[in-house]
Amino acid sequence: MSHLSNRIASGGSGLTRRLLAGAAVSLGLAALLPAAAHANAAHPKIGFSIDDLRLERWAHDRDYFVAAAKALGATVNVQSADASESRQNAQIENLISRGMDVIVIVPFNGKVLGNVINEAKQAGIKIISYDRLILDSNIDAYVSFDNVRVGHMQAQGVVNAAPTGNYYLLGGAPTDNNSKLLRQGQMEVLQPLIDSNKIKVVGSQFVPEWSATTALSDTENALTANHNNIQGIVASNDALAGGAIQALAAQGLAGKTAVSGQDADLAAAQRIEKGTQTMTVYKPLKLIASTAAKMAVQLAKGETPTYNSKINNGQKDVNTILLTPIPLTKSNVDRLVTDGYFTQAQINGQ
Repeated sequence: MSHLSNRIASGGSGLTRRLLAGAAVSLGLAALLPAAAHANAAHPKIGFSIDDLRLERWAHDRDYFVAAAKALGATVNVQSADASESRQNAQIENLISRGMDVIVIVPFNGKVLGNVINEAKQAGIKIISYDRLILDSNIDAYVSFDNVRVGHMQAQGVVNAAPTGNYYLLGGAPTDNNSKLLRQGQMEVLQPLIDSNKIKVVGSQFVPEWSATTALSDTENALTANHNNIQGIVASNDALAGGAIQALAAQGLAGKTAVSGQDADLAAAQRIEKGTQTMTVYKPLKLIASTAAKMAVQLAKGETPTYNSKINNGQKDVNTILLTPIPLTKSNVDRLVTDGYFTQAQINGQ
């Protein structure tokens, strides 16, 4: 119940009640005509709520998204939740109050945004879920890379380097729906090899907040429990890979145990160049960011983006654009240079 409704329900003078009731009717009418409260369609106002800008990957997404949106005539208000559920909810409420036409959300926890998204919808604001699917909510669209395919690439990259032996699985944050999708893709590759006794999974963890520090300690524990006898680590992103490789290095195993990743972070590209990380999955961030910006502007103008999939989020089949990821190993890590993502000097650590 809103503050306005609370005050009406609690009584007060007849004049006050009549004024407030009139205001409530006005608000109800405004809800039927949401566009009047928003920016001109030629210059949409877009909110971009990001899980955690302290992570390198999201800073790149922000920069590409803002540039693409501005080129399309939009203005962008960026907020970083710094890995906090409550902060992200509050920031989205703030974006609603500022009259955004569209809010693009990288959710920290895709399971807890239903109420605030309902508020946005009541205000006539479109919602795009970016990279990670927001669950059980009335979102308008979703844009991401095919995360099952990413997981498949990660596992296959490790298998190519270490076709037999003991494996350890480092999954992403339990609050991130992508973690489940990545594991699904990984197991499509690994399960037949497990069944044929070619590999053995000796441990598995999902790592809160995709924390490299936690991945380090988890890998240390796995190495201790298995007397350093681990041939492959399927890490679901580059931060987890970095933590795992730090643990491996302490045991003289960096470059000997195969390790996957995702996001093509600079540190990961450097590790691939040095041979301590086997592979990463490159999701061209300029592509997803520019696709999302175009989608946001189209929705703000009442146009229909060209979708290529539908994904059920627990409440509805969400119109979706899925993009194609690219596996990178030492043989093709220079793709990051070709795409202008990093310089060769940066990858060489210079």
